[in-house]
Amino acid sequence: FEPQVLLLDEPLSALDANMREEMRVEIKKIQKETGITAIFVTHDQEEALSMSDRIVVMNAGAVEQIGTPEQVYETPATAFVADFLGKANMLAGTVSRSGQTVVLGTGQTISVACPRP
Repeated sequence: FEPQVLLLDEPLSALDANMREEMRVEIKKIQKETGITAIFVTHDQEEALSMSDRIVVMNAGAVEQIGTPEQVYETPATAFVADFLGKANMLAGTVSRSGQTVVLGTGQTISVACPRP
């Protein structure tokens, strides 16, 4: 029996913290040795970031972002992704027409590097 894809739906959810860590390492090792594509479903951000080559972040059945762990963590596409992957600092504000400054709700203006409109 040699499947092309292995689907793991929350396989570590019932394990204690120490066993989870050991199993993460073991699953990753087996996956690398066999070369099988594995889809690993988890609600644990640390698990997703440490075990994945690519991550799909979903919200209510819709895809919010797809990318490498680094891309998703460092440049979240939406506020949901930023909040889901860690405690994000969210500041309400208005972006200027030029996209070079943001006026915060407090009235303070900050300069920004905006990679997209």
